[in-house]
Amino acid sequence: MEYPRVYFAGIGAKKVRSKEASGVDNHGYDDDRGDYVMRTGDHLGYRFEIIDEAGKGSFGQVMRCYDHKTQRTVAVKVIRNKKRFHHQALVELKVLEHLRHKDPKDEHNLVKMREYFYFRNHLCITFELLSINLYDFLKNNNFRGLSLGLIRRFTQQILVSLKFLRRQRVIHCDLKPENILLRQPNKSSIKMIDFGSSCFDDERVYTYIQSRFYRAPEVILGATYDCGIDMWSLACILAELYTGYPLFPGENEAEQMACVMEINGVPPRSLLDRSERGKKYFESSGEPKLVANSKGKKRVPNSKDLGSLLRCTDRGFIDFLSRCLRWDVAERITPSDALRHPWVLGEEPASRTPSSPDTHARRSAIASTYASRNPQPTVRSNVAATGLEEVKMIGRRIY
Repeated sequence: MEYPRVYFAGIGAKKVRSKEASGVDNHGYDDDRGDYVMRTGDHLGYRFEIIDEAGKGSFGQVMRCYDHKTQRTVAVKVIRNKKRFHHQALVELKVLEHLRHKDPKDEHNLVKMREYFYFRNHLCITFELLSINLYDFLKNNNFRGLSLGLIRRFTQQILVSLKFLRRQRVIHCDLKPENILLRQPNKSSIKMIDFGSSCFDDERVYTYIQSRFYRAPEVILGATYDCGIDMWSLACILAELYTGYPLFPGENEAEQMACVMEINGVPPRSLLDRSERGKKYFESSGEPKLVANSKGKKRVPNSKDLGSLLRCTDRGFIDFLSRCLRWDVAERITPSDALRHPWVLGEEPASRTPSSPDTHARRSAIASTYASRNPQPTVRSNVAATGLEEVKMIGRRIY
């Protein structure tokens, strides 16, 4: 009776039986984690028909739903019925509303929020429905890695997003392959999603952000961070798209730092001096505390070269990544400068060294690691025909 119009009521669905006692898991509508108990074919807000679950995380669930009012399929993010998740979702809403207002023509490759509502004590946010994410894209390609032509096309689009976010003073805080989605099957156009960890750069609240493989060193060390952490994550994503496995696959934050030092050497003392957690990983002299991982391996600073590690001979690509992976965020390339980098503009020829058997073995090992994972100028388009065929080939296999 509280709804002025009922579009869909889920007649025939196996509904959850509500309980009179208000203190028992939200009248029985929630599980013990505070997640909404999903029933396929039932409704959300007497309007959205639940088709299936599209994703799940610490925040709650994403459901694929049919909107009986607008007659289109959408993604509905249903936030967990817990105070801290609800509070963070309100921050996400603030960011999404701001971005929607500043990007009315949808020109910056960011997922579009449509509306939000409350249903049975859950905040629900509706979004346009997109296609597969880049991690699943790699997975369906057996982690073989993608061509530099296709990676360049993805890079151009992500940089347009990051330039816009920087101008709006928004830090994404969780860039990873899972949060970059193809707009449509068999197309190379992408969009950035999941602003659930995002914040404005003058309203930073959390110090534990970013998924570990893509976490910038200043975040690990507890130093002040800004939009530069997203450029660090971008480099990690691009390297992974090229090889099929994470660039810095640390088992924990200590090894994550060790993985970075293998390529970058020891961080400058200036960074350690302004870091709250520097003593956890470094001696007072600035020397790293080298700790063996679960396999007994100790990683040695400056023992690897980025190009050799990626088995890539494209100097432009390696130079671009290295500029994103600077210790000092002041020296890290910005999205605006990155859009003018010769490799991004396609002004340097690409070459690629075939993978060795050892590389394939490593991919298999990393695949098991993945399974346990939890946290503008006009750009010239230089998508190689082979890149587009790559998307089409993998897309056919998926769909």
